Amino acid sequence: MMANTLARSRRENLTRSRDERLEARISKEQKEIFQRAAEIQGRTLTDFVISSVMNVAKQIIQENEMMILSREDQEVFVEALLNPPEPSAKLKTAAQRYKQNMGV
Repeated sequence: MMANTLARSRRENLTRSRDERLEARISKEQKEIFQRAAEIQGRTLTDFVISSVMNVAKQIIQENEMMILSREDQEVFVEALLNPPEPSAKLKTAAQRYKQNMGV
């Protein structure tokens, strides 16, 4: 009974969340390849295309948002965090001006 409730809830969520439409023109060969891959995975063509595009999109976003540092850059970064340099005269002046403007 609980499994039926969960399955129904998932279907309802999918139905509610699929209110946008995306169309694409593809070649016959592309469609055949997509269809074959979908069948291998036991999915509908639509489900296969959506999940494939979603996976690639998430990967691209993650790669774009993630900063990868070389070992040397990591060491410089950690050193700056652990032993920050003294603030410059310009930074001290800016901090004083901020405090005055903000009434701190």
